[in-house]
Amino acid sequence: MDKKVVLITGTNSGFGWLTAHSVAALGHKVYATMRDIEGKNIEKAKALEQIENITVLDVSLTDEQSVSYAFDKIIAAEGTIDVLVNNAGISMFGVAETATPSDLQHMLDVNTIAPWRLMKLALPFMRKQSEGLIINVSSGWGRFSAPFSTVYASSKFALEGLSEGLHYEVRSSGVDVAIIQPGAFPTEMSQKLEVGSDPSVADDYQAIADLPNKMFGAIGEMFEKGKPNPQDVADAVVKLINTPQGKRPLRTVVDSSTGHIVEAANEAISSQYKNVLTAFGMHDLLV
Repeated sequence: MDKKVVLITGTNSGFGWLTAHSVAALGHKVYATMRDIEGKNIEKAKALEQIENITVLDVSLTDEQSVSYAFDKIIAAEGTIDVLVNNAGISMFGVAETATPSDLQHMLDVNTIAPWRLMKLALPFMRKQSEGLIINVSSGWGRFSAPFSTVYASSKFALEGLSEGLHYEVRSSGVDVAIIQPGAFPTEMSQKLEVGSDPSVADDYQAIADLPNKMFGAIGEMFEKGKPNPQDVADAVVKLINTPQGKRPLRTVVDSSTGHIVEAANEAISSQYKNVLTAFGMHDLLV
């Protein structure tokens, strides 16, 4: 197996942490990004740096200069990039109306624009070598916008929109774009939910105020019964890397609890998507 240069974002915890370990164990060169490696993430950064094949980079994904500087370091050392895993993300929970325009902008900056910033940097190198893989970690809420996760879902809808169209645009260049749709997992991200900055309207939603607790109760039952393992997402990344070029699926669902629902929606949309491309004279992109 050829050694690949792999950039993974959000590696200080959860899916990113596990993915960095799993990919490095295969012998690939991993560049693992996180923020503040001399401060709050110093211990995480030191731990990853002890792993063979991993180099940690201090990157603020919403800062274009920070991202460009890190990317230039990778290119200077390796000459190219083979795999980009856009894993980093944030989540928001609560009544949608409590979110301000600035809250929505922040969610989009991290979950949508930051991945696009990295894709724009990686694509020229991937196209030049006629080979590359971009993996964008979305969510089941990238297919369905659930109440109380509305703002978060909107950012994942946008990421899926970027990924789906790009998948067909660049495949003839030898570049694969793939989406991973995880379900609910007990990771640090799920424990750090952001909330809207305008709580003044929350009292107007008393009629449905008990539903968030019911949702968390249902998720807790899923965790208890299914015991979802975040390593499954890391394994899905590894599987995509190992899959031959041009054979990788657009979407991979990783959800032992409600994944069958997302898979059914993906399948239904996929058949109609093909009809749309055909209707607009783009059937050749399906081949």
